[in-house]
Amino acid sequence: MRIGFDAKRAFANRSGLGNYSRFILDTLASHLLNHELFLFTPTKHFELYNPKEYKNIHTIQPKGVNKLFKAYWRSQRAVKDIEKLGIDIYHGLSGEIPYDMHKTSVKSVVTIHDLIFLRYPELYKRIDRNIYTSKAKYACEKANKIIAISKQTKSDIIEFLGTPEEKISVVYQGCNPVFYQNAPESAIQTVLSKYKIPIQYILYVGTIEERKNLLTIVEAIHKHKIDMPLVIVGKETSYANRVKKYIAENKVKGIHFLQNVLNDELPVLFQQSSVFVYPSVFEGFGIPVLEALWSKTPVITNKEGCFTEAGGPESIYVDIKNHDEIAASITKVISDKEYSRKIAMKGFEYAQKFKPENIASELKSIYISL
Repeated sequence: MRIGFDAKRAFANRSGLGNYSRFILDTLASHLLNHELFLFTPTKHFELYNPKEYKNIHTIQPKGVNKLFKAYWRSQRAVKDIEKLGIDIYHGLSGEIPYDMHKTSVKSVVTIHDLIFLRYPELYKRIDRNIYTSKAKYACEKANKIIAISKQTKSDIIEFLGTPEEKISVVYQGCNPVFYQNAPESAIQTVLSKYKIPIQYILYVGTIEERKNLLTIVEAIHKHKIDMPLVIVGKETSYANRVKKYIAENKVKGIHFLQNVLNDELPVLFQQSSVFVYPSVFEGFGIPVLEALWSKTPVITNKEGCFTEAGGPESIYVDIKNHDEIAASITKVISDKEYSRKIAMKGFEYAQKFKPENIASELKSIYISL
């Protein structure tokens, strides 16, 4: 097969859709050795992604250099190049496919990560919400097959877009292979020293925005006098100011904000942490939860939505608006070492279902079926 991909996010996004795209492309390139992969991207930033080690990957870019032309090429004109190259299957990795793709003989697949902009419209600017909605509707209507990254997302596609259930397959995400290996002691000491953080701590990883609900962790630590530092890793938005204001007004000690953490440093932070707390209101899947499981770190997260799919039966699920419940769970994990070890190992066992070879096999079956 000659399989095309919308690879913009792999070369342009540091997290989220970028991580998903890089994982999928690396996984398929290393497991579908007899198939050719064509990455369609308006720009290339090799510091984020450099697939040159794979002989079966080819990168396709537009000839024009104008920014508007590049956007037009990706959303529409790329169809001409897709046809010229004899692509059999085209996979939109980030919730969209080029317009008029359905008018060609090329079969199309689209991955839908979430429909949070429809479930929680108040969290988005109207113009952004309208753009996301238009792209998702078009892709789900015109694509030959839809991949949802969780059962929750599949349910949302059916509910909000009216898509027939039989058109949707659930294929879970994986996480960066850097999480599969234990970090050496030298790396642990280097990272802890670099960021001036202690040996034991509570960890939060994710964008610091209202939907992620970080403030509830800080309230739990403060109001219940939990004597363990909190390390926060993530891009800050205006919501971070609310969190920092609460910290300052209540003189909360031991809160560490980390910025620009490198990819190979993140596994160290996960593996060294005593517990990972992820109180997000809603996600399409929740990759940080899976990263914690691979790191053999106990997880506390939302009891609603997709989180049980990512965290498995042994993670701890709470009402993420209830700081008392979060505090009780944190205290249980950090005070009962045997309990902590047990749920960490059970979580690691559960994470094995998300191995790259399993995901590659599922995607290959979908491509072949088309």
